[in-house]
Amino acid sequence: MLRFVLFLLIIFISVPAKAEELYGLAMVGTPKYDAASEHLSYANPDAPKGGILKQAGSGTFDTVNPYSIKGRAAQGLNLVTDRLMQRVWDEPFTMYPMIAEKVIVPNDRSSIMFTLDKRAQFHDGTPITTDDVLFSYETLKESGRPNMRRIYKMATPTVIDTQTIKFDLSEDRDRETVMIMSMMPVLSKAYWSEKEFDKTTLEAPLGSGPYKIKSAEPGKRIVLERVADYWAKDILVNKGHHNFDTIIYDYYRDDTVAFESFKKGDLDIRREWDAGNWNNMYDFPALSDGKVIKAEMTHGRPDKVRGFIFNTRREPFSDIRVRKALNQFFDFDWMNKNLFYGQYNRINSYYHGTDLARKIPETEPKTMRQKMRDGNKLLNEAGWIIKDGKRINEKTGEPMRFQILLDNPSDEKIALSLTRSLKKMGIEAGVRVLDSAAYRGRLNDYDFDMILYYWRSTLSPGTEQYLYWSCEAKDQPSRWNYAGICDPEIDALAKNIPTAKTRVELAANTQKLDKKLWDGSYMIPLYHNPTDFVAYWTHVAHPQETPLYGMVVETWWAREDKPD
Repeated sequence: MLRFVLFLLIIFISVPAKAEELYGLAMVGTPKYDAASEHLSYANPDAPKGGILKQAGSGTFDTVNPYSIKGRAAQGLNLVTDRLMQRVWDEPFTMYPMIAEKVIVPNDRSSIMFTLDKRAQFHDGTPITTDDVLFSYETLKESGRPNMRRIYKMATPTVIDTQTIKFDLSEDRDRETVMIMSMMPVLSKAYWSEKEFDKTTLEAPLGSGPYKIKSAEPGKRIVLERVADYWAKDILVNKGHHNFDTIIYDYYRDDTVAFESFKKGDLDIRREWDAGNWNNMYDFPALSDGKVIKAEMTHGRPDKVRGFIFNTRREPFSDIRVRKALNQFFDFDWMNKNLFYGQYNRINSYYHGTDLARKIPETEPKTMRQKMRDGNKLLNEAGWIIKDGKRINEKTGEPMRFQILLDNPSDEKIALSLTRSLKKMGIEAGVRVLDSAAYRGRLNDYDFDMILYYWRSTLSPGTEQYLYWSCEAKDQPSRWNYAGICDPEIDALAKNIPTAKTRVELAANTQKLDKKLWDGSYMIPLYHNPTDFVAYWTHVAHPQETPLYGMVVETWWAREDKPD
């Protein structure tokens, strides 16, 4: 007993003197909520429980384990397994108690200590202990997703007792490392130690979240049912959340079919991503009769950074002059006006619409004719000349020819608007639409010339930036450096992002990275939308407040006074 007490004293003494117990853990700045807060401002604590919510899934799935890199996970699985702490959506990046009710972090963020909530339990009623946390850490460090593996390898765990565990962090850490550690999903050691983690599975795992899997049929649907005695239903991050008794994702291979199902009432909510559809297709009877509401919800997040991404691993896109030239040839204004009713704004930053975006110099706008002329000059300088109406390499005589890969038929009209402009300049570009599985395989292997795809950006960029842009990620399959970027200066800037201690410092660091990326012309940027297009049947409802990151479906509910 004495030896155990001395061990505890050594552990606690090892926590730096300036370490403090925190309720909310913010990446930078001060958390919005404290221990006295009763619910999140964008949630309705009086929302009724009950009813069914049906949404659309895309393509198919082949696993219900979202934490392994194997397979394509089903929708909604974030609702099945709780994490140590929970992120909220009205702050850039702040974590609040979930399985861990207390957290201690020193000023230099060299460690993080979690004290687990004694009420925390799995769906079979067994308590969640630090044995489960340690098992989760070890499993995800070896077999989890790339960012988990990278971050968890910086940590050294020490189990203090069944409720307390500490992670000491290596010198490679940055300020975001403790944030990623706090987002750790906690797996059941008793369940998973008997299973092969690193493979696809359709057996519903033992979870701890507000829902559990009732059934899963690949290509058809996954059904989640609410856990009535969910242990954490009344804590801050869950009050007013998880209100439907049943959540169903019906899977559709074609979005057109999904839309028809929504119009008939087979789906309750639809997110529309195409402004052309939003303006043209929403004229069905249920909308006219007031049974469906068409809403535009303003948000404050940066949207996906979407564009035609050049694979600089391949010719001719290794030449920046070629990339800059092709940027000049894309007639965004024509596309926006004729396809999207002028509702979109063109992306002009990798962090557009935020304080993180580069400072954009004021320049005189150019006509499309001027842009075409500038682009032609760049191609001539790069040795790509016009001969007999075709763009050829001056040295080899080979024509400039490449393929654009898509995974969504609705994007074909955008790609064709680009290829028409390129054809005028003697460039031959083909368009090919693949199914989601084939597209993902080509994406993971960087087996493409050009893709229409995106990078996700947030209000709190961090270690993922290194995976997006670094030389290290360039040649590693299944990373996010689709463009094949390799520039030591970009590497250094990306590593510097998570070191910021204030919002001002973070913005300054990110703006420098943004400018360097933008100057590299790694994509032909498309558009972003400052509002979410959402249509829903009136038997479901949502809170009045839309948080910073946009609508949160977990806060919606079924109306008790269902309209006729």
